[in-house]
Amino acid sequence: MPLEAKIGPSILNADLCQLEVESQKLISNGADYLHLDVMDGHFVPNLTFGHPVVKCLRNKIKDVFFETHMMVSNPNQWIEPMADAGVDQYTFHYEALNEKESIPDVCRKIRENGMKVGIGLKPKTPVNVIEEFIPLVDLVLIMTVEPGFGGQAFMEGMMQKVKWLRDNYPELNIEVDGGVGPKTISSCAEAGANWIVSGTGIIQAPNQKQVIRELKTAVESSFKKLYR
Repeated sequence: MPLEAKIGPSILNADLCQLEVESQKLISNGADYLHLDVMDGHFVPNLTFGHPVVKCLRNKIKDVFFETHMMVSNPNQWIEPMADAGVDQYTFHYEALNEKESIPDVCRKIRENGMKVGIGLKPKTPVNVIEEFIPLVDLVLIMTVEPGFGGQAFMEGMMQKVKWLRDNYPELNIEVDGGVGPKTISSCAEAGANWIVSGTGIIQAPNQKQVIRELKTAVESSFKKLYR
């Protein structure tokens, strides 16, 4: 299989007072990476945490892949602090930059600071706007809810974006985030997503290990059909 299926729980839905314990539990139950939602109260109408919290978590959890989903208005501002905090992949939003010609500069700065590059799209943003930037990134994140809050309903229509990306970029890592769980994973997997962010669907499950395994199996099964 050309691409790996990866499951990344969103810790936004976890008990943030016990972030290390909750994160270790997710890792023990089979999580491939941790998806860390960083919100500034401006780009999205909510606040979460910043690089100091990420750095504290990294000091406790040494070897797990950290992706920061930067829902912030000035993604360039936080590249160096997040690199210093031990982040592995820095995913910023296309919509956060007023001057689109600056996207290559942001991507370059992320790489210069030793991190992988992700670019995200809100639901109302057409997918073709990032076509020229895809060679610069490691991953495209398709939001399947409006970013800013957990627990929203999954937007089925976003799977058209995922399918377009998979049809045109068969080796691209495509991530989906928002309302993803056992009831919606089939749509994501069949459209071609291989990085799966799930918050409530995993965090609140009575058996996290079983849910993570179910999500991964769905993606792997779809990819076997896609590449057979």
